[in-house]
Amino acid sequence: MLNPTYATHGVAVAPHVLAAQSALAILREGGDAIEAMVAAAATIAVVYPHMNSIGGDGFWLIVPPAAPPIAIDACGRAGSRATLELYRERGLGAIPTRGPLAANTVAGTISGWIEALSISRKLGGKVPVARLLADATGYAQDGIPVTRSQYAATTAKLDELKDQPGFGRCYLVNGEAPLPGWRFKQPGLGRTFERLAAEGLDSFYRGSLASDLARELSALGTPVTAEDLQDQRASVVEPLRLVHSCGDIYNMTPPTQGLVSLMILGMLDAAGLDASMADSPDYVHLVVEATKRAFEIRDAHIADPAEMKIDPQALLSPDALSALAAKIDRKTALPWGAKTKPGDTIWMGVIDRAGLAVSFIQSTYHEYGSGIVLGDTGIVWQNRGASFRLDPGHLLALRPRKKPFHTLNPAAAHLKDGRTMVYGTMGGDGQPQTQAAIFTRYALFGQTAQQAITAPRWLLGRTWGKPSDTLKLEERFDAELVTTLRARGHEVELLGAFDESVGHAGMAVRHADGIFEAASDPRSDGAAAGY
Repeated sequence: MLNPTYATHGVAVAPHVLAAQSALAILREGGDAIEAMVAAAATIAVVYPHMNSIGGDGFWLIVPPAAPPIAIDACGRAGSRATLELYRERGLGAIPTRGPLAANTVAGTISGWIEALSISRKLGGKVPVARLLADATGYAQDGIPVTRSQYAATTAKLDELKDQPGFGRCYLVNGEAPLPGWRFKQPGLGRTFERLAAEGLDSFYRGSLASDLARELSALGTPVTAEDLQDQRASVVEPLRLVHSCGDIYNMTPPTQGLVSLMILGMLDAAGLDASMADSPDYVHLVVEATKRAFEIRDAHIADPAEMKIDPQALLSPDALSALAAKIDRKTALPWGAKTKPGDTIWMGVIDRAGLAVSFIQSTYHEYGSGIVLGDTGIVWQNRGASFRLDPGHLLALRPRKKPFHTLNPAAAHLKDGRTMVYGTMGGDGQPQTQAAIFTRYALFGQTAQQAITAPRWLLGRTWGKPSDTLKLEERFDAELVTTLRARGHEVELLGAFDESVGHAGMAVRHADGIFEAASDPRSDGAAAGY
């Protein structure tokens, strides 16, 4: 069993050890948690390229020690040329998941870095952008050892990626995935980070880099224009809040599924979940059934918030949650079928000495996103817009400048005993389920952060690398638990002992006495670092 990381000055958690160390270095140099997270976000885009990119989207949940939490929506909109007619003219019944027509939304993540650093400056942050990008630049130019995760993802998706523009040149060696341990260099991406350091982050949208990106996007035939890049700005929004018996829990607003994560925890609270049920068949069954109820609401209502007809916060009222919890059958599984597509991403957390906490998530949707790499920039562009539908009457119907649905949702909580925690995971449909598991195990069952994350997990539905919609259980669960769940009607599929498909979770906590606790997932290549 891994032990949690304890510290007295600050902590950082990331699914790759080098990203955690980049954040920690900024904290040691006097930077705040926001600045440290930008450094980690830049590094993770280099060292975990299959999971995220600066050509993707991002979401922030910033929790000041003595002020309300702040959320940043850095979701890129569909391009102004991304119309239903564009796809129909090409005889397509669905948006491709790879290639130029999959790259139909603006990459929003760097607009989130810009907005977050603006908040940091107001709080006294002073670390230059060039310093925040220095580690990422060095790793791109000098190379990093290929992880097992990168090798596995590249190999699994090779057939659909190898012929995408620029992909083979940047991510393959002689047409094959580079082996684990190979020194993997990304010189184009290194030069891009140098430009951002010299010209400022805004160059991505309204500078010379934006001009280069727009030219490449146009040459490849994507629906994203220079004007679309120029118009991209992240927005500060009030996060969703759940009043829970353990404290106040926060998550991201639509177009993310943050509402789902909070609804699951709210239903469990209303159903009377307590420590006596820890890791029992009743516990797993209850969480899975609450997940199904929350997913039904998600699939019926969550989209671009400008087009939604419900108030997400209203669904977190005690009455609404109690009514949903009352529908859960404690002994029989609700039938379940195909719902959503898989996705990949990274979650990271940082808390600094002053108690400023950040929960952050960054993604390209599928592994390597659209697969297209823009010229010599080294930037792989996301395929988040593949989640749109070509049915004009559908909730997720494609329209120019519409925000796509996101599985991404960074979480945070103020517990009643004075602890502040940030937590999250990657994994498509698995994100709210894993959040429910690690929150309840830590805050309700009294496990350490590392115990909560290391313990065997489950996944209902799809995530990256797993196309089926079964209830997947890691084989470390007790055999009696598996038998009981099957008897209740769950279609159970067993996974390996520490299977990546249940997510790369992480957690960082500041206790009331100022001690920090953090944990990373043994299923990832990450670390929890503190000082």
